[in-house]
Amino acid sequence: MQKRWVEREVENLAAITELQESLHIDGVLADLLVKRNIFNYEDARKFFRPDLKQLHNPFLMRDMDRAILRIGQAIKSGEKILIYGDYDVDGTTSVALVYSFLRKYHSAIDFYIPDRYREGYGISTQGIDYALENGFSLIIALDCGIKSVDKIAYANEKNIDFIICDHHLPGEILPNAIAVLDPKRNDCDYPYKELSGCGIGFKLIQAYAAKNDIPAGDVNEYLDLVAVSIASDIVPITGENRVLAWFGLQKLNTSPCKGLSALMNLSGKKDDLTITDVVFTIGPRINAAGRIDDAKHAVNLLIADNESFAYEKGQIINDKNTERKEHDSNITEQALAMIDTDPALINRKTTVVYNEEWHKGVIGIVASRLTEKYYRPTIVMTNSNGYAAGSARSVLGFDLYEALNECSDLLEQFGGHKYAAGLTMKTENIPAFRQRFEEVVSRTISDDLLIQAIYIDAEMDLSHIDARFFRILKQFEPFGPQNMAPIFLSRNVYTYGGASVVGSKHLKMSVHQDNLTYYNCIGFGLAEYLPLINSGEAFDICYTIEENIWKEKRSIQLNIKGIRPSLPNLQK
Repeated sequence: MQKRWVEREVENLAAITELQESLHIDGVLADLLVKRNIFNYEDARKFFRPDLKQLHNPFLMRDMDRAILRIGQAIKSGEKILIYGDYDVDGTTSVALVYSFLRKYHSAIDFYIPDRYREGYGISTQGIDYALENGFSLIIALDCGIKSVDKIAYANEKNIDFIICDHHLPGEILPNAIAVLDPKRNDCDYPYKELSGCGIGFKLIQAYAAKNDIPAGDVNEYLDLVAVSIASDIVPITGENRVLAWFGLQKLNTSPCKGLSALMNLSGKKDDLTITDVVFTIGPRINAAGRIDDAKHAVNLLIADNESFAYEKGQIINDKNTERKEHDSNITEQALAMIDTDPALINRKTTVVYNEEWHKGVIGIVASRLTEKYYRPTIVMTNSNGYAAGSARSVLGFDLYEALNECSDLLEQFGGHKYAAGLTMKTENIPAFRQRFEEVVSRTISDDLLIQAIYIDAEMDLSHIDARFFRILKQFEPFGPQNMAPIFLSRNVYTYGGASVVGSKHLKMSVHQDNLTYYNCIGFGLAEYLPLINSGEAFDICYTIEENIWKEKRSIQLNIKGIRPSLPNLQK
């Protein structure tokens, strides 16, 4: 697929110069720091040297004092506390964190995860009824609840108190809970707004520990769970999240909890995990529990006290992930065939496909794969309780939620945000919806948004890449949203000895400029460029710089993101 190369402009030359001089670093690195809103030595020190002391006081969060007071009362009076959370990675890690911490100080405690298919997302009436029937008088809801106004009212009628810990955008009316912890509340002055749901849970136990003179180390032992939630929920790796992720990855790579250790062993990735590794190895396995079976398996894994039990639960989840991948692969293959054999579906600016036999638990993953393949707003639907239930994914820069809003008269319900959403409609409305959605997107999307972009952070010669440059670049980690691994552009490079194709569609080669140092490269999915590279002509590359580990030997490798012919007038 052809991609647009978009070069980010160099701005604030004065700040770049100041950083070059004060940090004694390369101008390219100084530019990368400025693009991350780091303008002076002190900003850079905090960025390169994360410290848990940089975390904010949890009592700066609105209602935190009320939450801690209510939990204290419940523990003192022996009330039963129910820890309630969503069925995805963020929800299950949140529940595992708060449950594991509080059970050290209170035995009358349990957890509850709603069934993805019977109860759906968020606070459910069934969950409240479960609490009532089993004598729970306090529910701590994690990663959900901020819009559950009616459900909290129902709980209040049953004399069940709620503490809500959420990170999603609130509605106009907040639930009438004992405490509503959400930095995105308009009346909340908490300095950092982008915590994950598990991050809010961490602040809750941090506050409880501070109020009850519990050592900080007893809280920080759960940072591996926080890091997994940050990675899997795709929240920005900035500010407080970056500190939590940095220390969480350290914990994950040195002394993970028994459940995460089991998943790491089962996945084959046991050390040096990055945010990306968590996203592609740990996160999908935890998610598979709720997609295919019951997310309670994930929580039981994450709170496991002994290795044999953890491995047993880990094996169950790993098997569910294998089953999930089979569903994912089969449905993706069927959807691709459906599109490729129907001209009406090919020549469109949207993809809307439906099959009543598809597994609801993986249609979101399939929607992401189709978006990656055709790069256009995509909706994948299947039958659920007599309705068409769908997952929608967008392309960068296009507001999917607003497009769905223009089709709302054809929908039973929908929700989500700019790039991902869920929806339900009557099956007889599918043809009309498909046409309306196409019309809305065609009218509102610009043609350039339908071509995937590679955003290039800096142009430089390959000679910039030496051991010191790479050592400093490594300190930009952990990489993730709003702190992505920088993409560099180098022009007029040549291959040394020709390129080869590995695994049917990946490129492996070495490149150089002006017969100087050679750099090993890997280009995933770029085999189509083999003729250009082996033609002997110069070409341009954009790439990230990474460390390749092979048989315990470490070397610098360029991960190629794009290739194009060099313009003749730019050749040296």
